[in-house]
Amino acid sequence: MILVDHLTRTYGPHIAVDDVSFTIGAGEIVGLLGHNGAGKTTIMKMLTGFLEPTGGAIRINDLKMVGNRRAIQSLIGYLPENCPLYPEMTVAGYLEYQAILHEVEADRMGPLLRETLEWTALTDKAGQQIATLSRGYRQRVGVAQAILHRPKMLILDEPTNGLDPTQIQHMRGLLRDLAQKSTLLISTHILQEVQAVCDRVIIIQRGRKVVDARLAELGAGQRLLVTTDRQAGADALLAGVEGVGAVEALPAESGRCCYAVSGAMAAHDLAPLVAAALVNQGRPLYGLAPETRNLEKIFSEINMTGGREQ
Repeated sequence: MILVDHLTRTYGPHIAVDDVSFTIGAGEIVGLLGHNGAGKTTIMKMLTGFLEPTGGAIRINDLKMVGNRRAIQSLIGYLPENCPLYPEMTVAGYLEYQAILHEVEADRMGPLLRETLEWTALTDKAGQQIATLSRGYRQRVGVAQAILHRPKMLILDEPTNGLDPTQIQHMRGLLRDLAQKSTLLISTHILQEVQAVCDRVIIIQRGRKVVDARLAELGAGQRLLVTTDRQAGADALLAGVEGVGAVEALPAESGRCCYAVSGAMAAHDLAPLVAAALVNQGRPLYGLAPETRNLEKIFSEINMTGGREQ
């Protein structure tokens, strides 16, 4: 669906996007993550044809961006970081205007408008001027214009920006529904949003891609967390298990000890060996589970490694 090949964008001596490549398949929900200034919005602008790459190539739905810009843009629904709205227009009037720009047929316009207003919970605001809406409702209007023509691909820059907790929950459900028929690329700096909605994450740091993996793969660590009692010698016992290369003591509840065990084997392969060693020595086993990493920890690890591509 989306192919990005060695994409680069420079502004004079400044490299905003540096040799980025990735592919996104149909129906995927992919989070584009990075700190402010990392290059996320620049990548999105190039994918939507609003910004020319300095180098590299973009192919969407088997169409090259060069020579097919308008055809590609007709396939895309785009919510920019600061969505341009016309405050003097009503919500329904603005969406009708957007439908005309997208060349929606007259016989489809009414049903699409009604359905879009329902999806984005804007039905009761349809006749209201955009200028009178709260920031959260204006953001919903921005999402509505992006999905109005039922695009095959949605590119959303900070879609939950300005929404309250209830609106965020509604938006998450809407994005999952949209993914059944569209490919989604969502840029955000809110890590919880990616974990709640996305299947896969691409992390950009200083213009370069440093991570491209499914969330399930990122969340699984290689260390095995083992909780036992405070009898002396537990660390030495664990270090002697076949396949264990390192044992690190971690904070634990009073009266117990927790160790992070790692080695050449994956955590699920080490688990039965570690459990058997403890049981054979008559030691209690209170916990045995692979270590999981959230996105905050992954970001921290990337910063510590200097942003080298993984």
